[in-house]
Amino acid sequence: MIHYNKFTLANGLRVIVHEDHTTPMAVLNVMYDVGARDEDPKKTGFAHLFEHLMFGGSINIPDYDEPLQMAGGENNAFTTSDLTNYYITLPAENIETAFWLESDRMLSLAFDEKSLDVQRKVVSEEFKEHYINKPYGDVWHKMRDLAYSTHPYKWMTIGKELSHIEDAKLEDVKAFFFKYYRPVNAILVVGGHVTLEQVKTLTEKWFGDIPSGEKVPRKLPVEPKQTAAHKLEVKASVPLDALYKCYHMPGRVEKQYYAVDLISDILGGGASSRLNQVLVKEKKLFSNIDCYHFGTLDAGLLTIEGKLVKGVKMKDAEKAVQIEIDKIQQEIIPERELQKVKNRVESMLAFEDMELLNRANNLAFYELMGDAELMNKEFSNYEAITTEDLHREAQELFDEKNSNTIYYYADK
Repeated sequence: MIHYNKFTLANGLRVIVHEDHTTPMAVLNVMYDVGARDEDPKKTGFAHLFEHLMFGGSINIPDYDEPLQMAGGENNAFTTSDLTNYYITLPAENIETAFWLESDRMLSLAFDEKSLDVQRKVVSEEFKEHYINKPYGDVWHKMRDLAYSTHPYKWMTIGKELSHIEDAKLEDVKAFFFKYYRPVNAILVVGGHVTLEQVKTLTEKWFGDIPSGEKVPRKLPVEPKQTAAHKLEVKASVPLDALYKCYHMPGRVEKQYYAVDLISDILGGGASSRLNQVLVKEKKLFSNIDCYHFGTLDAGLLTIEGKLVKGVKMKDAEKAVQIEIDKIQQEIIPERELQKVKNRVESMLAFEDMELLNRANNLAFYELMGDAELMNKEFSNYEAITTEDLHREAQELFDEKNSNTIYYYADK
């Protein structure tokens, strides 16, 4: 059980305090309710570009890293399709430095052409290095485009096209900031060797007078139910043929999500999973194979991906994968196997919660999902799943009409 207190400032900033006096450290985590799904389809990659711009200095603090390093702290950030998250860890006695830095960034960035130009170049290079020049780097651009017709998960966090980043204008960047980077659209979590009263005082002092902004109503297009299988062949200069299969699955806040998550573990969670045992160890068709998903808030994709052993034909590899999918669709999974993956999930959740930074980040995420208390109910949601639930979900999930397949061939 993770203990915490919650309060909200007059400007709408939600604050969660998690006291842990077993550590001399503190964490300050700011999560903004904006991700790649909130972007204009003609101006993608902005949420991620912002993550970079946020380290380029704010109105009163030209260099973000220097004062933080002097306070013995570290920081980082990440962007997903659903959210943007910034965090600082530092000795608890220097926690006010974190409040000062994060509040000034929320108040206003130091917008200028030079900073934008620098970060545009950084992100453009990242795009080229990881998505254009890297073997298999384009597969998720192609898969998302194949699987989604309507929903903004159609593009990746890095952006749909390199040109969207290269053409980003200062006025677009400013508009994005003042629309989303407001107290009313943020969740602040402070954890570690701190007290509730101390955090209340510091939050009011540093964040209390930032204008609240307006909560932007989210009107995302709903992805229609897929009614026919999608397939794509790709040839590229890669070392091995690869098979990618994706199936539309429920979103993070739906009850069925937990059943599908357990199915992904049964099929591809670790060395003892079904796909690994049968297709890698026994049949030696794949050099490696995984089954996973991205845990997206809206309906997402369950993925099976594997690299074929040299000389194995794609149709033989796909047929072998389908046999394992058919089994999970047609047979009731043994209770013992279900319990095994539940135990794995339980130990993974417990291990995750050992780290203060993870606890702070998770409290923010569950609050974004609807209520931080969901964090304490998470394992009971898995525990409630029955073998019948798995059977029912597998039948719907692995319907051939719900599939998206990429045959990625090594160009000989």
